[in-house]
Amino acid sequence: MSKPRGNIRYLNANRYLLKKHSMISEDSSVLEQLMKDLLDNQIHGISFSPYLEGQDPSVKSQITPEQIAKRLEIIRPHTKWIRSFSCTCGNEVVPRIAKEKSLKTMVGAWLDSDEENNELEIANAIAIAKAGHADMLAIGNEVLLREDLDVEQLISYIKRVKEAVPHVPVGYVDAYYMFVNYPEIVEVCDVLFANCYPFWEHCALDISVEYMAKMYEFVVQNANGKPVIISETGWPTKGEQYGGAVPSYDNAMRYFINTQNWAQTNDVPLFYFSSFDEVWKINHEGEYGAYWGIWDKEGNYKFNHNK
Repeated sequence: MSKPRGNIRYLNANRYLLKKHSMISEDSSVLEQLMKDLLDNQIHGISFSPYLEGQDPSVKSQITPEQIAKRLEIIRPHTKWIRSFSCTCGNEVVPRIAKEKSLKTMVGAWLDSDEENNELEIANAIAIAKAGHADMLAIGNEVLLREDLDVEQLISYIKRVKEAVPHVPVGYVDAYYMFVNYPEIVEVCDVLFANCYPFWEHCALDISVEYMAKMYEFVVQNANGKPVIISETGWPTKGEQYGGAVPSYDNAMRYFINTQNWAQTNDVPLFYFSSFDEVWKINHEGEYGAYWGIWDKEGNYKFNHNK
């Protein structure tokens, strides 16, 4: 989940003309009930991270099957799909455990400038798919946005996986506008996984869902008929105001509710970000990074202050 860079095209909420979107204005207790109802009826998908306080994937913290199973059990009743982000450091068992809990899996292989680790990620992703534990594979997450690999290297990894497991849809995750900047990625993927964050484009809450829909449409219009899935979107509960975007308890609920209603009405597959608050992200994204979860860092549901 990265902020857009100034030298890369994106819609820019401050310049994009939008009519005012009708947002839910009810008080916290009503919002809490609406959000609970959506989760009780199961949303399409949730981004899953099993990391606990003191663990950090950037330093290759090892996670255990026990913590994975415990965290998956918390979210299992509320989602049909989970999205994982890596196939190393213990994450490689996430898909198997998820399948044991009757969850569908979008399995991510984490790619960056570490070519040795990339090879392990790719090998494990292929093994997971061959074992029947992957419903979709996401080879790389915002690699081009971070400029960790060039597009030819990324395409090579994607092609290798597609050849190894032709029965599993293979795609790539990046900010929505990157699929316009790199049509060769559209060409090689079976499915496009688009990260759509109005928050990171300084978007005010009252136009945020309509703006997210514009992000999605931007990809669809350039997808050459290939399926497009919103692989990440969300709103933090804490942090300083970011342009017109204001993190808060109520705003996070409003965004979740309106996003889910839009996705269900328009039959758009969407993975919400994220399952749990992640303390380690403070070092990478500031205060915002730690508060995107539906559940807190301890695994407690966050949106029940009025109960």
